[in-house]
This record gives sequence, C-alpha cells and structure tokens, in this order.
Amino acid sequence: MLSRIAESLFWIGRYVERADGTARIVDVLRLQLLEDPGTDEARASRQVLSVIMGLPSNDEVTFAEVGRQLVFGDENQSSINGSWLAARENARRARETLSTELWEAINTTWHRWNGLGRQTVTERHLSWVRERAALVAGVADSTMSHDDAWDFLVLGRSLERADMTARLVATGGLRHGGPPWSAVLSSCGATQSFMRSQRGLYTDELAATFLVLDREFPRSVVFALSEAESRLSALSPESQRIGVSDEARRQLGGIRTTLEYRATPDIIADLPAQMQRVQRAVMASAAAIRSRYFLSGPTPSWTEELV
Repeated sequence: MLSRIAESLFWIGRYVERADGTARIVDVLRLQLLEDPGTDEARASRQVLSVIMGLPSNDEVTFAEVGRQLVFGDENQSSINGSWLAARENARRARETLSTELWEAINTTWHRWNGLGRQTVTERHLSWVRERAALVAGVADSTMSHDDAWDFLVLGRSLERADMTARLVATGGLRHGGPPWSAVLSSCGATQSFMRSQRGLYTDELAATFLVLDREFPRSVVFALSEAESRLSALSPESQRIGVSDEARRQLGGIRTTLEYRATPDIIADLPAQMQRVQRAVMASAAAIRSRYFLSGPTPSWTEELV
C-alpha cells in the first residue's frame, strides 16, 4: 500500500473518532452544568479547555466559549468542525481505497454538519456527531475488506479512542469541580454496560475502574489499547523470538500492562496523572507509526536536468 494512502486511512480513523470524543467531552460539561446548578461554570469550562484539552483559556471562560473552540472552531483542527473537514479531505485523497458507502457517509456528514447551524451548542449537535461517527465506523467495518487498509483505519480509531477516553476519565478524576461519574459514564455510552457488569451496584471507584480497565467494553482505555496492539501486530507480525521490535507496540503494551497489573486502588488514587501517561504513550506510539509507515520527507518530483 502507498504510504500516503495508509496515512490518509490512519487519519480518517483518528479524525472521525476525535469528533466523537470531543462531542462526548463537551457533553460531559453540558450535563454537569444542567444537573448541578451550583457548578462554577467558569471553573468547569476552564478545566475542560486548559486541563483536559490543553487549549488556552481565561478566568471568565463560559460554556459558549468551550463550544466556540471545541465544536465550531475553524482555526482548531481538533474541534469537531475541524475534525470532520480533515476526515473528509483525507477520505478524498484515499478515495480509490475506500468503499463507495464509506466515502458517501463521510462526505454527507461534512455537508450536513454545515447545515446544523453554529449559533450555540445544543444536545442536538453533540448527539448527531456521536451518531454519525458510529455510522461511519459501522460502514467501514461492514463494507471494507479487513486487510491492511482497514487495519490502518482501525489503528487510528483505536489510538484516538484510548486518548479521548483517557481525557474523559480524567475529567471525573479532577478534584474541586469535576463532573459526576454518572455524567462521564453516560457520555461514554457506558451506563447500561457498567450496571450490567456490576449487577446494579454503583460507586465512583467502580465507574472509574470500568472505563479504564474493563477488557470487554469497547470504549475502555485497556480495550482500545489492546485493539491498537492487535492492528499493529496484523500489519507487521513479530518475527523475532525475543522482545518486541515495533516501537509503537512497545509503547502501547508498556502502558497497557502497567494499567492491568498495577493495583486498582493505586490507579484510582492517582487517576489524572495515570491518564496523562496514557496520552503520552499514545503520542509516542503515533510518532513511531509515522516514522515507520508514513513518508516523512517531501514527495519526490521530476525536475529538468541542469546542463
């Protein structure tokens, strides 16, 4: 597969999942402000922008400003608007590799998104983004051959999902104004799965543990890391008898085993810091994938011979 096609597929997976994850993070804030009228809107909004998403903010930031930057922002490629645009542009570059249904799903999503309006962020915007991201993922899984092209797309999706779930979990782990875990579970679509797995028993510690460590829930951090490892293994099966030669797999495997084999109370006690380690491991893995599989220099082109 051409390097540029593989890279486009990887980023389609990442950008579609980024739109979905950003919608979930903003929805956590929306639910927090609705369910707890005593919440300090400026503090909660500042935590989302600066602590969770790493964007600049000020002391008077509001939910409307969060929507402007994370939902509608044209200048921010990590916003929902920027993510849909980037996903569509990458899909256009990889058009010959995508199924027709997948291209139409992404292209239609971009055009319909522009018709929803950009005045204020509503539940309609956020739920629509989640539904379209699920549609795109389902179309990809059901209409593409599960070969190298699909592996790169799912690899991007899994890395972004691990990162975004880590950011969501970190919001619940924040002291002094963090959202309730019920809102975090709801925005991850995890409430019913969690309650079934725990037979109706609910505590904040159990909710956090479920979103980080559950091996069967597809949005848990451990599940997403394991899926990314599986795609890397499929793309480049290990041939050596000792060790792991793939740096990307080594980074992901290191943080996954740290989470799985460390005492759960220790993880919960230091949750925001643990989730930052997950984010750093995802970044390091993405850098290793880029250096191994994607063209790093300028594309060569023909030039006239100098006499």
